[in-house]
Amino acid sequence: MPKTLISIFLDSVAQHRKPALFMRRIADVAGKGRWESLSSERSRADVESLALGLAALGVRRGDRVALLSENRYEWAITDLATLGQGAVTVPIYPTLTAPQCRYILDNAEVRVIVLSNTAQLEKLLGVVDSLPRLATIVVMDPPPAARDPRVRAWSGVHADGERRRAADPNGFRALADATRPGDLATIIYTSGTTGDPKGAMLTHDNIASNVEACLKVVELRPTDSCLSFLPLCHIFERMAGLYAMIAAGATIAYARSVDTVAADAQEVRPTILTGVPRFYEKVYARVMDNAATQPPLRRAIFSWGVGVGRKVAQLRFTGKTAGLFLGFAALVADRLVGTKVRERIGGRIRFCISGGAPLGPKVMEFFFAIGIPIIEGYGLTETSPVICLNVPGRERPGAVGPPIPGTQVSFGPEGEILARGPGIMQGYFRNEEATRMALRDGWFHTGDVGHLDEEGFLRITDRLKDLLVTAGGKKVAPQPLEGKLKTSRWVSEAVMLGDQRPFCVALIVPNFANLDAEAKERGWPMGTRRELLQSPGVRALYQGVVDELNAGLAPFETIKKFELLERDLNADAGELTPTLKVRRKIVSQTFAYLIEHMYAGAPTAPAN
Repeated sequence: MPKTLISIFLDSVAQHRKPALFMRRIADVAGKGRWESLSSERSRADVESLALGLAALGVRRGDRVALLSENRYEWAITDLATLGQGAVTVPIYPTLTAPQCRYILDNAEVRVIVLSNTAQLEKLLGVVDSLPRLATIVVMDPPPAARDPRVRAWSGVHADGERRRAADPNGFRALADATRPGDLATIIYTSGTTGDPKGAMLTHDNIASNVEACLKVVELRPTDSCLSFLPLCHIFERMAGLYAMIAAGATIAYARSVDTVAADAQEVRPTILTGVPRFYEKVYARVMDNAATQPPLRRAIFSWGVGVGRKVAQLRFTGKTAGLFLGFAALVADRLVGTKVRERIGGRIRFCISGGAPLGPKVMEFFFAIGIPIIEGYGLTETSPVICLNVPGRERPGAVGPPIPGTQVSFGPEGEILARGPGIMQGYFRNEEATRMALRDGWFHTGDVGHLDEEGFLRITDRLKDLLVTAGGKKVAPQPLEGKLKTSRWVSEAVMLGDQRPFCVALIVPNFANLDAEAKERGWPMGTRRELLQSPGVRALYQGVVDELNAGLAPFETIKKFELLERDLNADAGELTPTLKVRRKIVSQTFAYLIEHMYAGAPTAPAN
């Protein structure tokens, strides 16, 4: 039977009555900080009170309420309170600039915005005068003296709702019961890798059906706990890290930031982590870098242990099990290596979930080798989000699993992945042209390219608009090759280019921590960063990385030239989306001078 997102929450509270449905880090009396547990009953009371407080501000069924905040308990409460009265949540990444926020607020015709702190308030106040529909600004942290009459304190709105709840204990339930599965729940703006953000309209049933289908594939338990650090603005974290966890009765702890995940995990000791591939790539690189600094004996033990773990993982991926000798070696390896690595993130991880982009097989294999299975899935904001999900025990590196129950997959003439099912969005808000392009003949056109393998698992090869078509007409999928480059301890980021060009080139962001240490040890020039990157030794080092990649490629795929960038790519400059996907077009524009330098004097005839 179709459900609403608010009914999932209320049913879970009634069934599980957990002493710790949510957890957050707060300052204690000594100023050192501690984890506070928030019970099911406390959470429900907060949702009901805030919902009635928002209603008193004039929020009505169908009104848009924006959320501009980092991950925190109040984010979840505000979202559920908004949904519970039939209003529509519009999440906004806290890293977006004021003009970007203004675009979303204007396009979504937002009536009320709830934001986290003074910094976000100051950002908004710079554009608020151009938003006549915006009636109220609610600030989670105690706001400064109001410079705008529309500013309200979250605690004040909550307190007002609490009084209304005491006067009418059934007031909220009447609003929640009037909400229907087909009602619009949220408008989520895509990260805009190929243009202006578009607001995907998702109903309660779109997301609730996705929760139900995913829980049929992956078992979550009331005894599980999840450390939430991926932005809740991301539909993947919101569905998997909030609604699915609530539906399963699991505990959700909010990390202080992505930089504190390891420290927070040691204290919270989660059993589940959800993240994007870039997070797992960084963990992999950090573990390997740390191992490289150890004394020779420890390095040898680590290398042996991971090697044994990889062999066991490779057998698992082919449906086989380790024999007696390898099985015993795996037990010893896990005791010496795997256990120690897992202890750094609390020691209780059952599995991790990866989504948002393809995960490199080498990285996935490493996590299995140290005893942390990763379940990889695939989907988009417009699909609520999961289309395919690897089945625990049948994971396949490089594949994202079969379609989830109730969802169908097909392919267009160019290999474009098409999907249909209960999770597909209603369309883009106020954008009929984009809706017509995305929803055709009953299928959602993902813009991704892939195929089903012999086991029925989906394998994604690239983005349709991201394919590089060389001057010779050869099609090159850059993302898998970039992923392989990023597994090198010397590479932080890589961007391949070559569309309508005679050959492929790459922009590489070095892992400067590792490179600086190597330069110091080898006596390479350590003046300016530019001098370091232009030194013969560094160029030779990265030429070796590129040559290793090229060795397994067809001639037209190989990287003929590369340039090293002096800084990381960043979202503030528009080079990355908030979910850390590369905006190839912006990068091409920003570093046009380097790209043209690589093609200077290039032959007009295509390289084969």
